[in-house]
Formats: sequence, structure tokens, C-alpha cells
Amino acid sequence: MQNDILPQTSSRRRFLGVAAATAVAGALSQLAFAETNRAITEVASSADGDKTAIRPLRVHAPQSQLDELKRRIKATRWPERETVADASQGVQLSTMQNLARYWATDYDWRRVEARLNALPQFVTEIDGLDIHFIHVRSKHPDALPVIVTHGWPGSIVEQLKIVDPLTNPTAHGGTASDAFDVVIPSLPGYGFSGKPATTGWDPVRIARAWVVLMKRLGYTRYVAQGGDWGNAVTEQMALLAPPELLGIHTNMPATVPENIAEALKLGEPAPAGLSADEKHAFDQLDYFYKHGLGYALEMANRPQTLYGIEDSPVGLAAWMLDHDASSQALIARVFEGQSEGLSRDDILDNVTLYWLTNTGISSARLYWENKLNFFAPKHVALPVAVSVFPDEIYAAPQSWAEKAYPNLIHYRRLPKGGHFAAWEQPQAFSEELRVSFRSLR
Repeated sequence: MQNDILPQTSSRRRFLGVAAATAVAGALSQLAFAETNRAITEVASSADGDKTAIRPLRVHAPQSQLDELKRRIKATRWPERETVADASQGVQLSTMQNLARYWATDYDWRRVEARLNALPQFVTEIDGLDIHFIHVRSKHPDALPVIVTHGWPGSIVEQLKIVDPLTNPTAHGGTASDAFDVVIPSLPGYGFSGKPATTGWDPVRIARAWVVLMKRLGYTRYVAQGGDWGNAVTEQMALLAPPELLGIHTNMPATVPENIAEALKLGEPAPAGLSADEKHAFDQLDYFYKHGLGYALEMANRPQTLYGIEDSPVGLAAWMLDHDASSQALIARVFEGQSEGLSRDDILDNVTLYWLTNTGISSARLYWENKLNFFAPKHVALPVAVSVFPDEIYAAPQSWAEKAYPNLIHYRRLPKGGHFAAWEQPQAFSEELRVSFRSLR
């Protein structure tokens, strides 16, 4: 997820006049969006019809939708095999056929559906849009509330493995004083949240909504965490600086100095005098900008064009898998039968959630909405903790993190993990949150 090398994006948007088209289609599309989510969720109504009330939600996909999903997977029209022996042309045919074979035969959505329904889930309307969230309170007194935000191509599925370690730390190697109350919202246009029918739902607006959500839940002090779009939202929460927010943690920090960003944009060599960690980060970013940014370019400029990912389950899965080279390679190994941080079910739980909620395009619009230079420092003054996983899009050097976050309270490089850190390495991720926020309790 990235679009900070697209300086002309906003002018292109004005030229295309997409906002006008959205206004015309708004009423009809809003009805269609609502019908899609109603088909797989059950939401209780408040006694007085107040949409801003906290309303319980339960997930249940009709069997007809699951049968149709398998039918479409089996009916996939496959292309020929790639003409290279690696993934340089995209997600390889063998990976997708292995995935499709398992998805159409052995995969069981009811399993993750039961897992979701075992957690307290709710919906509340904020700024005219239904926001879905998981909210698990710890049994330990004085637990510190944390709001954790996912990114693309992720969802609440990314954070399911960290709920118990954070809320019940004594069962996972921690102490009662490490306990958190955990709030995990679905981004607008993602999962079980509403789909915006008008423009304007960018990371800044989402951050404002998250501040409202935490107030509505009655929290007078809390911390926030995010990676990918979750980092963009979490940093914007820190810039809003509500008095209740004590500090933030990120596993995908925005730390790239201006001279580094300029060299990358112009395709120039790394500036002289970089440390080994800085040069490694530069090389990672250089590779990503040259070879891994295609999906972000399309979604930032023409998200509505991606009709194929709403119509083809395999098309959707391939689009989601092709996020970054390390994650794609890990997933390919998983579908070859190797044991990794993710399982086949983990991966398909996430893709199936996108499919059943019909959120391939509605989630992509966040790239179009975003006007932030994602990796540029935002001058966050609040306390910030940074955890660096080696296979992230870039491993932020400590020197860059210290400049980007003048109140850096924790920095650590982890030995293993990538872009989906909470999903891939939940134990290490949970331990990082405990350590990061101890000084703020």
C-alpha cells in the first residue's frame, strides 16, 4: 500500500470528475451496498432506533452464497502459465491453482464464522456511516484500552490471533499488568463496516471517527496501533491529539527522509553516507517502487475499473496476494504445503471475507481518497513505539525513526515477520505491544 510517488494523483482526480459521477450514482449504490452486507450479517436494532447506539452484530453467510462461491472457483477460466520460472510476472499459475483447489474443496468458511461470532462484535453509526468493530474487554482490572487498525489487503482477520494474548496475557507469558481491552474496527468500505456512498473517507476522516468510537465506548485513556493503512490512520489520530490518546505503536512507520524520497522518485542511486541499515531500507524501497507498486497505482487512480475482482473469486485472490514480494512468496510456500506463519485457512479466511462482503472495489477506493505522502514523516509529537519486522516493505532504520518521531519510546528490530505482522507472528507482536506501552500505563 503506497502512493507517495504519485504527485499528480489529485489533479488527475479533479480532471476525471469522479466526485460528480459518485453523487449521481450514490442513492442506487448505497442501497446495493447495504443489501450486500445485510445478506451475511445480523445486526440488532436499538430500542429507540438510534443508529449511533452500540448494536451487536452476528455473522452468517447464506449457504447459497457459499455454494455460488465454490461454483465460480471451479468455473475459473485459467490463463497459460507464466513464461518465466519465478514470480517476476506476478502471482504464479501453480500458486493460484493450488489455492483454488483447496478453496473449492476443503476450505470451510463456517469455521472462521464461528470464531468471529465467539467474539463480541458491534456496529455503530459515526459520521453517517456504520462502523463495525470487535470489542473484547480484559478480565484483569485496569487493562489499557488499545484500538488496532488493519490495512489493505487485510481485515479484522489479521488481528484475531492477538486478541487473547492481549486481553488474557497471563495465559501467554505476560502478567496481569500487561492486559489490554482490545478494539478492532473494520475500515470504512472493508469487511462489515458500511461502504461510503460519497467521497471524503480518507485516513484523516477515519482517524476522527476512531476518536469518536473510543469516546463512545467510554474510554478516558487509551493507546492506538496500526500497520499499512492502519499506520496512516493511527498517525493521524496522534496528530489530532485527543487528550485521551496516550501514545501509538506502529509496525509500518512513516520515516523516509526527504532526500531519500527524492532520490527514489527520480530513480537516482542512494545518497552517499548511508549506514548499512539505511542503505538496506533504501534498496527495499527502490525495489518496491520499481517492481511492487502496480496495484497501488491502479487503485489510487482507477479503482472503479477493477470489476474483475468483484466478479471472479480467483481474480480477487490473485489481486490480494500480489501485495509485496515477501508476503507473496510466503503465501506461495504455504500453498505448496510448507509450514509458515500463515496457514491456507488464514489466507482464505481473509479473501473469503472480502468476497462475501463484496468489498474488492470499496476497499480499493481508500487509495483514491488518500492525499497523504504515506512514508513521509508526519511530525508526530505524542509518544511513539516502533517494531520493525525484517520482511516489511522496508525495515525502518532506528536513525530514521528517531528523526520522524521525536518522542520515540521504543524501537526494536524483530528477527522474523513481514507485512502482516500480527497475523504472521502474533506472539512476538503481542509482546511488542506489552513492552511498548508499559511506560504509559
